[in-house]
Amino acid sequence: MLRRGILPVIFQQKRFKQFIPSMSLEYTKERASELLANVESVKARVDEIGKGKARLVCVSKLKPASDIQALYDAGYRHFGENYVQELTEKAGILPKDINWHFIGGLQTNKTKDLAKHIDNLYAVETIDTEKKARKLNSTRESVGKPIINVFIQVNTSGEEQKSGISPEDSESLAQIIIKECPKLHLLGVMTIGSIVESKSGGPNHDFDRLTEVRDRLQKDLGVELEMSMGMSSDYEEAIRQGSTEVRVGSTIFGARPPRNGH
Repeated sequence: MLRRGILPVIFQQKRFKQFIPSMSLEYTKERASELLANVESVKARVDEIGKGKARLVCVSKLKPASDIQALYDAGYRHFGENYVQELTEKAGILPKDINWHFIGGLQTNKTKDLAKHIDNLYAVETIDTEKKARKLNSTRESVGKPIINVFIQVNTSGEEQKSGISPEDSESLAQIIIKECPKLHLLGVMTIGSIVESKSGGPNHDFDRLTEVRDRLQKDLGVELEMSMGMSSDYEEAIRQGSTEVRVGSTIFGARPPRNGH
């Protein structure tokens, strides 16, 4: 007889398998050409607006590993994933010099999987609690793997449905990461901009707010910090407002399938 709690876990795993993308690394010439045209168009804008100082992260969530391999073969190295299991599986079969960014909502109990199984984890961009930072650090220490870059996710809009620490509490978390987490390197701060403002085509107040947080942390803590803000719909404006990293998915890879398979 299954113990209580086992059945839901099995059910969740089966549901995940329904939408997890193919792990084959084989791709067609036509698909590679399509992806390359898309990514080169985005990269050209990123370099032009950011004057070569902004990093492009290709967000490959729910896309097959072969898409990543195609862009890897074209010279791209920074890729972002939203789900821990998907990232773990892709990292296990794709080249080991890929720089993986975890950009999805992070549960504390999933930090162990990220820290333990992915040597080439470049950054975790969604640290918003002391507990997550300490768990990521302690696991990385226990397995003796390289230091992980982290971004503090800041809820710049104050919306309850959004993840992220409040701007006012960001400095105390930064202090803990810097002083008490030797396996973590505070690389920067991250936010998700207002969709409504992004569609307006003008400046986004969430990006201004993150800039204020970044500037304050740099002054108070004496560190240099990056800003990760901007996605497919607003990456150009994000760079204009100072972003040093943009996370672009659908503009490069195309529309994603729904997670529920419908």
